[in-house]
Amino acid sequence: MAARSGGQRTEERRDGDGAHDESLLTVALAFAANLGIAVAKVVAALITGSASMAAEAAHSIADTFNEVLLLVGLRRSGRPADRRHPLGYGKERYIWTLLVAVAIFGMGALFSYYQGIETLTGHRAAGESGPIVGYAVLAVAFVLEAVSWQQAVRQVRAAAREEDLPLRDYIRRTDEPTSISVLLEDSAALVGLLIAFGGLGLHQLTGSAAWDGVGSLLIGVLLTAVALVLGRINLNLLIGSQADPRIVADVRARLGRADEVEWVVYIVTVTFGADRVLVCARLDFRDSLTAAEVERACVRMAHELRGAHEEIDEVFLEPVPRDDPELRERVIARYGRTLRPRDSGA
Repeated sequence: MAARSGGQRTEERRDGDGAHDESLLTVALAFAANLGIAVAKVVAALITGSASMAAEAAHSIADTFNEVLLLVGLRRSGRPADRRHPLGYGKERYIWTLLVAVAIFGMGALFSYYQGIETLTGHRAAGESGPIVGYAVLAVAFVLEAVSWQQAVRQVRAAAREEDLPLRDYIRRTDEPTSISVLLEDSAALVGLLIAFGGLGLHQLTGSAAWDGVGSLLIGVLLTAVALVLGRINLNLLIGSQADPRIVADVRARLGRADEVEWVVYIVTVTFGADRVLVCARLDFRDSLTAAEVERACVRMAHELRGAHEEIDEVFLEPVPRDDPELRERVIARYGRTLRPRDSGA
């Protein structure tokens, strides 16, 4: 016997729509900035013959393509649940964001490595014509990227404040990778522009194309690092991670305080989309309760959990005897020991 939540409340939907619109604005602004920057960098790379500029052009082209992927992910993951997908399409966003990480490495990092190696080995002729054009493009690109970066930072900081988390902890724990992707992309873009400026400037000052090649390689390393971080974040979300530990602790405490519950056997929480959490709990109810009383208690507790945490979308509560040998073996297999009520969480 289990109790299941009915769905998200109207207020939660409005909050979710607001966050969704904010993500759309962040991605759309990044797309517009990257598209203009990519065109300018391609022209500057052709004029200057700079490997660093060519690497930055590939970087911006990859970022522009990535914003399209993020927009597709936002659109598709927002579809409502249906019979074939009863928990909705929230996790599809993680697939598209994972593709962003692949694109950053494949389209940006590998091309940057290629340009750098070609320049350092002398297989690519590095021209020095039109350096002023290169500097001008880099300066304009820096301003445009800074505008996009500020929007991403504003959204991420606001989300971190809402979750009452330091920025670093929010980035590590978040189940909404879209704004994090834009923030990391724009941060890498700003650093990459400084590297390209240094490579172009040292090439002009020393006359050695090696500096330009080194700049291209450094941009490749930077993009590889961003791709790895994004890949790791989305891999964890796709595998299925538990909810915020604070939510888990509060759920456990609320269930344990219920008059009808003698023992919280264990709790499992799973994130299955941005700000969407599934809660499954096995509870040992007082033996004196009737079946109808257990049903009413399950419905009431599920309602209380959803009211306390808007992230909780689905709740399943299962009455079980805590001394059941099969259940005990399963708990030991998962946790390595039997659990006390206060530490029975997942």
